[in-house]
Amino acid sequence: MVAQVNPASAQLGDAKRSTDPAFVLRDVTVQFGQQPPVLKDLSFQVESGQFLALVGPSGCGKSTLLRLFADLLGPVAGTVSRRSDVGAGQIGFVFQQPNLLPWRTGLQNLQLPSELGRSAKEVRSEEELLDLMRQVGLKDSDKDKRPAEMSGGMQMRLSLARALVNEPRILLLDEPFAAVDDLLRMKLQEDVRRIHDERKLTTILVTHNLHEAAYLSDRVLVLSSAPALIRQDLQLERSSMTAEQRRTAEETMRSLQRLTGALFQP
Repeated sequence: MVAQVNPASAQLGDAKRSTDPAFVLRDVTVQFGQQPPVLKDLSFQVESGQFLALVGPSGCGKSTLLRLFADLLGPVAGTVSRRSDVGAGQIGFVFQQPNLLPWRTGLQNLQLPSELGRSAKEVRSEEELLDLMRQVGLKDSDKDKRPAEMSGGMQMRLSLARALVNEPRILLLDEPFAAVDDLLRMKLQEDVRRIHDERKLTTILVTHNLHEAAYLSDRVLVLSSAPALIRQDLQLERSSMTAEQRRTAEETMRSLQRLTGALFQP
């Protein structure tokens, strides 16, 4: 169960409250049955408004961390705390697979969070949902298509739009671009970073793609094999360059070299 961290007192104002961490992990251990622990005595915090990437070997606990943040899983020891002014319904989650309901149209899939009571608004109008579809690169005509009539990229875009229905303040991304081709992956990366900046989200991304981590993130945690330890905590440079310029910018290449060195150090 995720505990909640009290933000700074209201009389200090929003500017002060915005500095409170989104999550704080203290000595967290996660273990499934009699298997060796996936996480053991892990501690770190995620700053509000940060774009954080988690990289590391397969099976090291990256996706487990996302499930801890989403309160889908609890630790066997230690604590996971979320700032108290962010409710569980204000966390959006995009999984590795789109997980769309095949009998529903695109618009009907976007209506699901409201129907399940997970939306901050009781009802989203059709125009609001269409606007979400446009924000992630879908067309109005896609609203009547069922998942089988959509490409894999379109399905992933719809999954991203669905995660935004509840107007989240925190966005969790579990390798959402892994199954799409490189050109579409690049466009989706740009969309996600734009949405992060425009909505002032806290975003946590799990990825095996080091260039993706260097390109998108403000900070990268490089994890060891399970039970995961933090090998390096890298703060990455970001500038006012356009998304296209950043892909080949010298600072991005330096960040990529730092990540590669951290991940493959003995």
